[in-house]
Amino acid sequence: ISLRHSLNFSHNVARKYGDIENQEISNKEEGLAMFIDPNADGKFDCCTSLVAVTIIQKRKLQCPSSIPLENDDLLTTFKERRGSELDKAYWAMGFNIGIISEAQCGPENQSQRSSDQMDFQRDTSLPPEKEPFSDDWADTINKVVPAVVVLQTTTCRAFDTELPSSASATGFVVDKGRGIILTNRHVVSPGPVNAQAIFTSNEEIPVRPIYKDPVHDFGFFSYDPGAIKFLNYEEIPLAPEAVSVGLEIKVIGNDSSEKAASGTKPGSSGSPIIDKQGRAVALNAGSNSSSLSAFYLPLERVVRALRLLQKCTDAYSNKWETVSIPRGTLQVTFRHTGFGEICRLGLQSETEQRVRHASLLGETGMLVVDSVVPGGPAYNQLEPGDVLVCVNGEVTTQFLNLETLLDDNVDQKIGLQIERGGISLNVNLTARNFGFQCGLVCVAEPGYMFHRAGVPCNAIIKKFAGVEILQLEGLISVFSKLSKGARVPLEYIRHDDRYRTKSVIVCIDRHEWYGAPKVYTRDVSSGLWTASSAIQPRFLQLSSCSSDVEQGPKVESFSLSSESTVVKVMHQSNEQELANGVVRREASNGHISMEAHSEEEYDAKTECRAQGHLSSKEIVAANCSTREIGEIKLKDPSTTEKSVLKGFEAATSAASLVESVIEAALVMLEIDVPRSCLLDGVNSVESSGTGVIVHHSQGMGLVAIDKNTVEIFACDVMLSFAAFPIQIPGEVVFVHPTYNFALVAYDPAALGAGGASMVHAAELLPGALDYGDSVYLVGLSNNLRAQSRKSIVTNPYVALNVHQVDRPRYGATNMEVIELDSDFGCEFTGVLCDECGKVQALWGSFSKKDYQIVRGIPIYMISQIVDSIICGANGPSLLINGVKRKMPLIRTLEVSLYPILLSEARNFGLSDDWIQVLGEKDPIRRQVLRNEGCFAGSKAENLLKQNDMLLAVNKEPVTCFRDIENACQALEKCGDSDGKLKITIFRQGCEVDLLVRTNVRDGTGTTRAISWCGCLVQDSHPAVRARGFLPEEGYGAYVAKWSYGSPAHRYRLSAVTWIAQVNGKPTSDLDAFVNVVKELGPDECVRVKTIDLDGKPQVRTLKQDLHYWPTWELRFDPDTAMWRRETIKALDCSNG
Repeated sequence: ISLRHSLNFSHNVARKYGDIENQEISNKEEGLAMFIDPNADGKFDCCTSLVAVTIIQKRKLQCPSSIPLENDDLLTTFKERRGSELDKAYWAMGFNIGIISEAQCGPENQSQRSSDQMDFQRDTSLPPEKEPFSDDWADTINKVVPAVVVLQTTTCRAFDTELPSSASATGFVVDKGRGIILTNRHVVSPGPVNAQAIFTSNEEIPVRPIYKDPVHDFGFFSYDPGAIKFLNYEEIPLAPEAVSVGLEIKVIGNDSSEKAASGTKPGSSGSPIIDKQGRAVALNAGSNSSSLSAFYLPLERVVRALRLLQKCTDAYSNKWETVSIPRGTLQVTFRHTGFGEICRLGLQSETEQRVRHASLLGETGMLVVDSVVPGGPAYNQLEPGDVLVCVNGEVTTQFLNLETLLDDNVDQKIGLQIERGGISLNVNLTARNFGFQCGLVCVAEPGYMFHRAGVPCNAIIKKFAGVEILQLEGLISVFSKLSKGARVPLEYIRHDDRYRTKSVIVCIDRHEWYGAPKVYTRDVSSGLWTASSAIQPRFLQLSSCSSDVEQGPKVESFSLSSESTVVKVMHQSNEQELANGVVRREASNGHISMEAHSEEEYDAKTECRAQGHLSSKEIVAANCSTREIGEIKLKDPSTTEKSVLKGFEAATSAASLVESVIEAALVMLEIDVPRSCLLDGVNSVESSGTGVIVHHSQGMGLVAIDKNTVEIFACDVMLSFAAFPIQIPGEVVFVHPTYNFALVAYDPAALGAGGASMVHAAELLPGALDYGDSVYLVGLSNNLRAQSRKSIVTNPYVALNVHQVDRPRYGATNMEVIELDSDFGCEFTGVLCDECGKVQALWGSFSKKDYQIVRGIPIYMISQIVDSIICGANGPSLLINGVKRKMPLIRTLEVSLYPILLSEARNFGLSDDWIQVLGEKDPIRRQVLRNEGCFAGSKAENLLKQNDMLLAVNKEPVTCFRDIENACQALEKCGDSDGKLKITIFRQGCEVDLLVRTNVRDGTGTTRAISWCGCLVQDSHPAVRARGFLPEEGYGAYVAKWSYGSPAHRYRLSAVTWIAQVNGKPTSDLDAFVNVVKELGPDECVRVKTIDLDGKPQVRTLKQDLHYWPTWELRFDPDTAMWRRETIKALDCSNG
């Protein structure tokens, strides 16, 4: 090892080296004398001593007889005399320099000695040399490397403790004739996996899993040996018996998944540990980068498993029979403990002597029980602290011997002799197979329904809809009896908190966000997981969410199993399912958002965007008979409602006038977006905020909420009313394309007579606020109680400026908002009222670049849309609560505007006449609007240019965003089908008159998406077009996101890009894209040309996986107000 590498060889060290090098060393004292610096008053000098040690060791290497002292003796003496002045770090380096034994001084070390001599030249600028391989190692590595492969694996689904992912690893061929590759278990993966092996000839072939060990980290892939055409290679033999202390080994890994290489780097899991003979003596199973250490797995059990696998197929045959490799277990965890602690546990001295005599030479301890699995073969038989002495009469102190006995005696009795506190005991246990069912149903990854309910990963389901769940079939049976929209309780425990049961309410999907439930079963012969339908079509029935409390309930119960019942309360033709109790949810007073998987992340970790208090969900469950159906008595609904009304009236009597008036109109909304529907740049799957009821009638209720909370149509909404303790679902009916608000509809009948009487719409006051006006900011607290504070309007005309983000998503544009002198912080949303409780503005949340703010939204923007829906608009029809209603269309000038002061406009050359006109028009704002950029694809794109100043529209001066809005609305009133505005602009010192056409947008947003190879493709949404660029080749196939474990993830198909071509065929819109991908074969390699947001083209290649990732379409149907999912192409139609 070079001294230069250890302490950055300085000129001072080099000088001292030259002084000492020529000194003769004839005895031990002369050698130690060089350790002392003559200029340091007899004290040790670090540099001198290190150089001295190196020279002594080097001279001993060249001529061992010249120094009659041993290495250990010299270093020990040096350590005793070094004193406190010698730095510890230098001593550590000095101890490791030149420590070479006499046995290593043969000819094979000549190159190393030459390297050592070069290290001590005075010129220290030379780069460090790589350690050369000896001829023996070079031949061995050249022989072994062709059998080492790079494994590209994609875990398609979550299973056990593994999440969907895409990674690279290493494996090596252990049976060339049968095509068997050995690697790690975590590479093979316990669940569905798609994998390819890349040989050193860059031949890429598919591989399939054939075995994964339940205990140790190893598994096997199989491949077709005939698929390798251009490589000569030999299998690597396994030699676990060759392992010994001091054995020289090499790790043959892969060079960051590029090629086989010697060494451990990322992607080297599953690498062989070879000796000089080219035999694999261990398997690389992991490493710790912080401690620079690696962990190697012994191969004894690997050899056994390989021999059993080889019996499952003939040599040179690729047809596999069912693989059966018995592995025995007592469901007990043992640990190897030294004799010192064993004696403290009470081991008898006679037993210790017997064990030491019968064990291998050098045995230092025994096996001790560390834990026992409840319900296992050893439960109530063994205890932690028991010392294992013998198994079937044989002294057993090593894990390998114990494993061998268990594996060879599956389902047979095994006799164990243990000592417990010095008392010898004999126990007979049955070794069970690892393949048995443990009687638990575990959540590998919560899907959309379980995630909404708050069920975590690895939760163990105990009860569902009141039925005890022991197997997957029981869960499916309960599911098959539930209808869409039903809400049922679920009980679960966590593995790390198994003594406390948690209860949540699961809401069955009403929309077809995902395909019908499937059961996947592993096919041993093919390695694939085949799908079959889990439930009958009865599941497709839709459950009503409304009830008529006045009519009185009729009770009907039906049995889900022999030991459980579910109660159904019938209200004439409407039905509402109640399972094991009722629900009360407490929502927060803020806006929260939990980040979803995004394409920029690769650690599969879930983030939270802290925008408010997380809503707590309290579940109050009534006990239900588990043996037989009994008579259930319900209280008179009129009595119950009267008591609730009385309690609420008493609670609100002490509240302020504003709070008491407006509280009946406040609603807490909880929004959930399926991960399969993260459209339009939405990056949150959960959000909540306070809304206000703006319309309440017998047939429809409407709630206004900011668009930062309800961003898109594709979501589920739950409403919790402040005036009455009930929670009902809602449906998004309008999302404004420009302004920051949305409307959610609910069915008033679902409130019942009592709730409908207590809930009412707020009175809206569309008049504009002014500077210095007093308002009341009112919102909801965590317990859905109104809270308020009096504030002063500091600026009612703030032009909101939202900066662009890397991943385009909605940001309010061309909008003026209201600022207050004080509020409740950026987590509080609600309304702004006058002293009589009349709503003047919606206090909503606005998304900025990486944070959020709250500002007031003038209520006139909302009231105009509400009036259009109630009176009947001229837009498309939408089914709301069973009634088709005409929805409004929004005419807009699709440009991004921002104001500049008139004084600044003068500097750009605006004439004094126009400054005077604009100043007289609006003496408060004193501004002019300037064009930041047109929306790509808009009708104004080729007419208006950046930095144009808008002076007048239809010869009327404009100074604010509302002037533009009023001009667009005037076109609708006069019936102008062309929608042209005569706009006077100021451009580069000249006044120009233009006829600019406007665009018409609806309030539904994106209503169609295509999933292909795991990426979600949609039309370019407004936030993308607002950047001012769309590809000329077509912009109808925009990639919104991709999913983990998909081909898009595996082949790095980027999101926030456009797919311009597939196999050279243009995809200008979604229809063209669907037509192209429908013609692709199941395993066909596809060339995909993409264009990013900056216009940079790129070509990617990928391979479809229609088995696990079929192509499907999600579309909103306005006639039924439902989202429908339809399979376009799949390898098996049942996988849709």
